[in-house]
Amino acid sequence: MALLSPYSKTPELNTATVLLVENEEQFQSRLADAIVQREKDINVNVRLARKLPLPVENSETRPRIDLVVFIVNLLSERSLQAAENSVSHLGSDYFLGKLCFVVTDARCGAVAQERLLSVRRLAASHRCPVICAEHQTEDGVTMTAMRVLTILKVSAGLSPVETTALYLSTFTRCTVPSDFEED
Repeated sequence: MALLSPYSKTPELNTATVLLVENEEQFQSRLADAIVQREKDINVNVRLARKLPLPVENSETRPRIDLVVFIVNLLSERSLQAAENSVSHLGSDYFLGKLCFVVTDARCGAVAQERLLSVRRLAASHRCPVICAEHQTEDGVTMTAMRVLTILKVSAGLSPVETTALYLSTFTRCTVPSDFEED
């Protein structure tokens, strides 16, 4: 079993590919549609998967994947477990700005907060951002798509030099009520 690596293929000019991984596929297709609709300057390929590893059959025709996004529904233990299991199938070169987590239902009670803490720990151990998404409104989906697109452009090398890590960190900060914060 080969690990997924962004450097095993040559990049295409003005093209970026994002892989959205969601076990339950509740938010994945809406986010994919919003990403494609919002980007007009570059060609964005959106690939969908339920889990990693990806099938070996199509590996030679699959485009280079510039960003992997794990979508975790905090109300589902299975969703979190699938993300945790899938991360092990990524090469270590994805942990250098080519991976992020998108979480949904971050404000839905104590169980969600415990899982959010687990996702934050997982993201911190891989040095990648966590985006909290409001998936029940069109505006929330649009904002999440814009955040993912910003990270995608940086990870694909298509962003201007002015985009700094500090800017990205403010763009991907997950805000929840302060009484749920644990540092």
